[in-house]
Amino acid sequence: MFFLMRMAFWLSIVLILLPTGAQRGPSTSDVDAADALSAASATVHDLKGFCAREPNACTVGSELATVLGHRAQAGAKMLYDFLTEATAPHTTGSLAANSGKSSPRESPLQGASQNTLTPADLDPPWRGPPARTADAHSA
Repeated sequence: MFFLMRMAFWLSIVLILLPTGAQRGPSTSDVDAADALSAASATVHDLKGFCAREPNACTVGSELATVLGHRAQAGAKMLYDFLTEATAPHTTGSLAANSGKSSPRESPLQGASQNTLTPADLDPPWRGPPARTADAHSA
């Protein structure tokens, strides 16, 4: 719960300090960034004791945050599944596309990747001479 309050505080500070890009006329407000920062700091300081004053509101708020988190997670999963399905190729070249063929050796994908080793690749690796033991030197 306190994380959400901190996040709202810092987001409001960022929004206050960002320039709007629009040309403003003469300022009608005497509030500057330092005043806004001190007011926000006082608000956060006051909110720290909120759960002690209103424990029921904090309980309901934390349950609400949990439910919203689960819903956001479910929505993100649905979006991910939708995007994955939408961007996936519709033909994969699997065996279902070759249902008339009886042998997997006739698959068009196997010809390009089979039998690519050279005779040098098939030779066993060199292991060197066997290690000499101490008994061989004494004999």
